[in-house]
Amino acid sequence: MEFFRIRKDIPFMKHAVVLNAISALTFAAAVFFLVVRGLNLSVEFTGGTVMEVAYVQPANLTEVREVIESLGYAEVPVQNFGTSRDVLLRLPVQAGKSSGEQSAVVLAALKAKNPEVELRRTEFVGPQVGQELVEDGLKALGLVIVGIMIYLAMRFEWKYAVSAIIANLHDVVIILGFFAFFQWEFSLAVLAAVLAVLGYSVNESVVIFDRIRESFRRHRKKTTPQIIDNAITSTISRTIITHGSTQIMVLSMLLFGGPTLFYFALALTIGILFGIYSSVFVAAAIAMWLGIKREDLIKSSGKNEGDPDDPNAGAVV
Repeated sequence: MEFFRIRKDIPFMKHAVVLNAISALTFAAAVFFLVVRGLNLSVEFTGGTVMEVAYVQPANLTEVREVIESLGYAEVPVQNFGTSRDVLLRLPVQAGKSSGEQSAVVLAALKAKNPEVELRRTEFVGPQVGQELVEDGLKALGLVIVGIMIYLAMRFEWKYAVSAIIANLHDVVIILGFFAFFQWEFSLAVLAAVLAVLGYSVNESVVIFDRIRESFRRHRKKTTPQIIDNAITSTISRTIITHGSTQIMVLSMLLFGGPTLFYFALALTIGILFGIYSSVFVAAAIAMWLGIKREDLIKSSGKNEGDPDDPNAGAVV
């Protein structure tokens, strides 16, 4: 399915050096802010107090957030739990206050606003649990990266696997850099978005690599940069359809999903935008510089080599 077709190949690789220099600077800035400022980890990672309160009528989450913010807490996750009358709060650790003292102060403030509110449970999530979540998250990220590299190396060739992983890590680090620079809360939902971006971004790289393989078969007289330009140009319509429809869904979560889904959708938005960029100007360019060539994917059979326009001429996959 195509909305349009571009007849003349766009010379993307002609500007690969400049655009990858910009990517390198952006990547370096993201790493700098990660090292200097670090991530603003949520209570799932750092430890804190989890409270569950119940209302007689459906809870007004906006009102609850205003009460929590008035106590000096910034960006505390407030969400329905089970039903619209049950609310779950995750309070970060406060210096000099125990978990019991924190929950008592918060409950008193909520009762002042609505006397019918009832405390269902309160528990302390220790920093040891947070450390385990960090370790498990890093393990999940590592397994995803290894799996992607094995898949691409088997489907294509090691040069493609290396270039795709570099492009995907480029996306992940830039997402983390945004969260470090603006000190947005990094929660388990955001970690899930980062892992989703890894899979989503590699899908675009695979589509382009597949088209590069087809272009190598069809256009035997073109140079490698010309082949890559042809592959990227021919997938532009597909990219607009798939990424555009995905972003519409993510944008709806960003605008209407409330604070619970906001940073999850924000991480996905950053990942989608940079995923398109990295698949074209990072993955394809690095593959070109690693020296991909027709022989990496296609073996000559010695048959029908006289017709350069035959897509199957002299080549088997």
